[in-house]
Amino acid sequence: MTTDEAVADTGTPPPAGLRERKKRRTRNALVRAALELFTRQGYERTTVDEITEAVEVSQRTFFRYFTSKEDVAFASQEAAECHFFAALCGRPADEAPLAALRGAALDAWGSIGDSIEQMVPPELHIRMYRVIESTPSLLAVHLRRIAEMEERLAREIARREGLDIDADPRPRLVVAMFGGVIRVAGKLWGERDEGDEEEGDSVVTLRDLTAFHLDYVGPSLAKQWDK
Repeated sequence: MTTDEAVADTGTPPPAGLRERKKRRTRNALVRAALELFTRQGYERTTVDEITEAVEVSQRTFFRYFTSKEDVAFASQEAAECHFFAALCGRPADEAPLAALRGAALDAWGSIGDSIEQMVPPELHIRMYRVIESTPSLLAVHLRRIAEMEERLAREIARREGLDIDADPRPRLVVAMFGGVIRVAGKLWGERDEGDEEEGDSVVTLRDLTAFHLDYVGPSLAKQWDK
């Protein structure tokens, strides 16, 4: 019997705080089971039935939390993106755009790691990233998500700088350059031999690679912008 079904049987829902914690635990369990299956046997060969069986919940419960198998595949990625965007929104208002992006990317690693670890082990998140990169259907979604995220970032940069994003190309240009650096660092990190890394080192290595490559980007975009 699922947690949701047990509550229905008693007729007495738990207090709001307890109910939310149970929901979070169920959602996290579904994410972890799904990612373990995806990384072990492949995304395409894994079914929703197998995911729900691993957590001992019904399909109805799965679809309360996720719209599709694709949705759960990107759950930990989405958590990381949300933390990064929140970190950018929290950067000092007088910080140059590229410095704000760089600072948000590097400073968010701690909170991103904590958020991911509440959901899945960091090593599982990293293995899933490699599955996404090597699965054509997921890679197409990943590229679409990148484009959508870059537009959000560009609009936030334009807001911070008091610019009209449709009249001034710099917000989209700086985000495109930043995104290119992130992708280069991610590609180099993804090509590393997993056996050469100690447990827990992978996230640190990716952070360091990102910082190293961000330090190479153009000085004209790195300084404060003239309105």
